[in-house]
Amino acid sequence: MSKKKSNHINEEMLDAALIGEEKAAPKMDKNGEISLLEYSKTAPFSFNVENYRILIAGLAVNVLGYLLMIGGGADNPAEFDASELFSTVRITIAPALIVLGFAIIAYGIMRRPKADK
Repeated sequence: MSKKKSNHINEEMLDAALIGEEKAAPKMDKNGEISLLEYSKTAPFSFNVENYRILIAGLAVNVLGYLLMIGGGADNPAEFDASELFSTVRITIAPALIVLGFAIIAYGIMRRPKADK
């Protein structure tokens, strides 16, 4: 016999997910299973204030990198200033800041909130 996949969570998974939480457990049906809809109402949210701070910091680093890459405009469009166009800030530092910003954002998304004891 093959087991039919269901959209239910067993009791052990529910207990592991709710450890340390003050929320009431969702109601079980007569088979002892919990629907995903009921579980999602009581499940803890995976982002907290610290995650959002990290995300905003990563976004700020990205914006800074893009602003540095833009640089200043030329006063006279007929002149070509290679030292300004190919400066270290535009070619090296700004792209590095953009990549660093995306890495910070990825860390902010992947970071698990610390459990309160």
